Amino acid sequence: MKIITWNINSIRMRMDLLVKMIDQQQPDVICLQETKVTNDAFPLKPLVDCGYGHIHIAGMKSYNGVAIISRLPLTQVGVKNWCGRQDCRHIFAELPGGIELHNVYIPSGGDIPDPVLNEKFHHKLRFLDEMIDWWPQHRSGGRAMVMVGDFNVAPLEHDVWSHAQMRDVISHTPIEVEKLNRLQASIGWTDSLRTFVPSDRKLYSWWSYRARDWESSDRGRRLDHIWVTPALSGSLRRGVHLREARGWLPKPSDHVPVSVELAV
Repeated sequence: MKIITWNINSIRMRMDLLVKMIDQQQPDVICLQETKVTNDAFPLKPLVDCGYGHIHIAGMKSYNGVAIISRLPLTQVGVKNWCGRQDCRHIFAELPGGIELHNVYIPSGGDIPDPVLNEKFHHKLRFLDEMIDWWPQHRSGGRAMVMVGDFNVAPLEHDVWSHAQMRDVISHTPIEVEKLNRLQASIGWTDSLRTFVPSDRKLYSWWSYRARDWESSDRGRRLDHIWVTPALSGSLRRGVHLREARGWLPKPSDHVPVSVELAV
């Protein structure tokens, strides 16, 4: 089973790139974040035409939005809300074989890494805290689960282009890293991509639009993740960051697709 996660940054603007990725990668399941479209306006037909007839979405106008797009049947679908908001950041479904899939878009947190001065950063930290508490209360690491998405945190030293220069930049601050590490430890999640790429090697999934030449400057961050529970960690077979997608024209997302393959 091949699962891809991608912050598409507007599905309607980048449908042609999504179809290109499908043609090239042939995933079984695609999880998107920042679809930026209401459910009634979600472009279903091109995906159904590509063979993805099982689609679970939660969307809102212009912001956020998540989708699970699958060739495989989806059952037990649902939406999870955090921080008392219905802002379309977390959906889930069960895949064949009893695998529970969670697609999560954690808030970015704005620009000022101070929860007192910046409500967006406060929201992000609260979101992480709620998730840390929720998982061990409601799920077990012995259950076959996959959690994917744009987590908006680059936790490791080589998940950012400069550990020293990024420590005061939201996405790599010590408090965010500490909370994401606690979330990972909550039920023993495995960071799938770092299973295949050692932690002493640079690995990115996002490059800013502000960079004139993103490829040569290579000031990236690894914000997009695929985690599996201990029940599935032995099934991991391959993990890929589709770096070239950052250069797909005419209007690439600032994130690239990230995939894992499971022997299930």
